[in-house]
Amino acid sequence: MSQMPQPPQLSACPTCDEPPQSGDRYCDRCGADLSAAAAAAEASADRPVPPQLSGAVRATRPEPDPEDDYELAAPATGGQGQAADPRAAGALGTDGTAPPAGPAPETGASTHTGAAPGADGAAGTGAGSGTGTGTGADPRLPGGEPGPRCAACQEGTIGQDGFCERCGHAQGRERDHVESELEGIAAATDRGLRHHRNEDAFSVSSAELPDGSPVVVAVVCDGVSSATRPDDASAAAAHAANEALMASLPHGAHPQQAMNEAIVAAAEAVNSLAVETDGPASHPEQQRHQNAPACTIVSAVVTSDILTVGWVGDSRAYWVPDDRTAPPARLTEDDSWAAQMVAAGLMSEAEAYADERAHAITGWLGADAYELEPHTASYKPDRPGVVVVCTDGLWNYAESAEEMARAVPPDARARPLNSAQVLVGHALGGGGHDNVTVAVVPFPAAPGRAGSA
Repeated sequence: MSQMPQPPQLSACPTCDEPPQSGDRYCDRCGADLSAAAAAAEASADRPVPPQLSGAVRATRPEPDPEDDYELAAPATGGQGQAADPRAAGALGTDGTAPPAGPAPETGASTHTGAAPGADGAAGTGAGSGTGTGTGADPRLPGGEPGPRCAACQEGTIGQDGFCERCGHAQGRERDHVESELEGIAAATDRGLRHHRNEDAFSVSSAELPDGSPVVVAVVCDGVSSATRPDDASAAAAHAANEALMASLPHGAHPQQAMNEAIVAAAEAVNSLAVETDGPASHPEQQRHQNAPACTIVSAVVTSDILTVGWVGDSRAYWVPDDRTAPPARLTEDDSWAAQMVAAGLMSEAEAYADERAHAITGWLGADAYELEPHTASYKPDRPGVVVVCTDGLWNYAESAEEMARAVPPDARARPLNSAQVLVGHALGGGGHDNVTVAVVPFPAAPGRAGSA
C-alpha cells in the first residue's frame, strides 16, 4: 500500500510527554487539553506533517507502539481460573464472572454479537456481557436527566469522545470486555493489557437445520490496527457473516457453501466502510491505495456430525478432543508471511516464526485487499471435543495445537463459557499484549431449543 495522509497532531502531550491517540482531546495520563496545544503547534509549523507510511502487507500483531498502546498493571488471578480484569473493578460478581443475563427472546434462532456495528463502533449488549464502564444515572445533572458520569471524579459528564468533560479522564468502553453464552456455544473478548481499545469482535448463534437437528455458529474477527476504524471493521464483518449464515443454514444450505458466502458478505460489509470514510465510491484500484478499514475473520459451523471452518487472515480454529490422549489439531492455515515462507520451503517453521515479519498478514477483508480468497474446510471428528475459534491475541500464548489443548480446561465441552473465560485469562496472564477473543464450540452440537440463552 502507498502513503496515507494523516492530519496534523501532537507527537506527545506538552505536559507529561504521553503520546496521544488519534483524535484524542485530552491526555490519557494527565488529562491536559490537547486541542489548544495542537492548534498552536499547527499554526506555528513551518511545513505540514509528513504522511505516515503503511507497509506492503498488513501487520495485525506489531511490536508495541507507543502511539497505539500503553502499559497497565499485570493481572491478578480471578475466579474460575480467569485472570481478574484490572479495568473492571466492581463490574464482575464475587466469583469472577459476569452477572447472569435474562433469557433471550424466543425466536427461531439465538444470536449474540460481541460488538454490533454502529457509527461509534460500540459493543452490542446482550447475554453475559460485563464491562467496567463506570457510567450511570447522575442525579446531579441539570433537570435530573439520566446520563453518564465520570468514573474518576464522579462529577463530570462524558463527552462523545469518551473522556470526562471536567477532569479529562478516559472512561472504560462497553466493548472492553464482553462475554456471551448460548446453548452449545460461548465466547468472550477482552481489550487486553496494552491496547487502548478492543478491535476484536465476535458473533455466536444457534438455530435448527431443516431436519430439526441443531447448528451453532461462531464468528471471530480481528481488526487490523494499522488501518483506519479497525474496530468498526471487525464489528461489521462479524455481524454480516453471522447474518448470512443464519439466513442460509436453516434453509438447507451446505455448510461449506454457506461459509464461503458468509465471508464474501463480511468482506462487502467492510468494503462499505471505506466508502463511508472517504465519501463517494471510488474506483477499486484507487481504494487499494487507501488505508481502508480492514480485519481478519475465522468462523466455525458445528452440527451433530460435521464441523466446518472458514477464514481469511491469521485468526485460527483448533480442534481439542475430550480424550486428551488423542491428538489435537489446528484446522486453519494462516494468510501470513511466515506461512508463505514455510509453504514455499524457503524456511523452517521455527525460522519463519522467529522472523520479525512473521505475523505480517497477506490476506484480509477490506477495500484495499487485492483479491478475496475465502478458505473453507469441513471435518468429521470421530469423537467429542471442542472447536476453539480465536484471534492471535490468544494463540500467541498457545501457538501449537498441543499448547492450546493444554490451556483448554478438561470440562470445556460441558462448560464452554468457563473455558472461554479461562482462555482469556491465559492470554492476560501471559502478558495481554493484544486484544483477545475466543469462542468455544462443543462438538457434536447438542440438541436443544433454538432461542435459549
